Amino acid sequence: MRREQNMNKAELIKEVAIKTGISKKDTEAAVKSTLKTISETLAKGEKVQLVGFGTFEVRNRAERKARNLHTQEEMVIPSGKTPAFKAGKELKEVVKKISIQVK
Repeated sequence: MRREQNMNKAELIKEVAIKTGISKKDTEAAVKSTLKTISETLAKGEKVQLVGFGTFEVRNRAERKARNLHTQEEMVIPSGKTPAFKAGKELKEVVKKISIQVK
């Protein structure tokens, strides 16, 4: 049976370094810069669209009611902004192809 695995940032850096032939140090700087740029762009309320891969954006969440499970008291969660990712067509197709092969 196949065990589900997660890739962390260090493993991502290692894989990118191997695939590009760039040093791990330079790859780490590039990955960190990419993630920082995406974060800063979202913080300004702008989208980051990587055609074929997907779009990072900020979505508004409406105010909503919830219940404290310990006290059963009803509370209001205020509205706010949250980061979101919408997968692109090519990414969806790759994932779909892999999931079909695993079955």
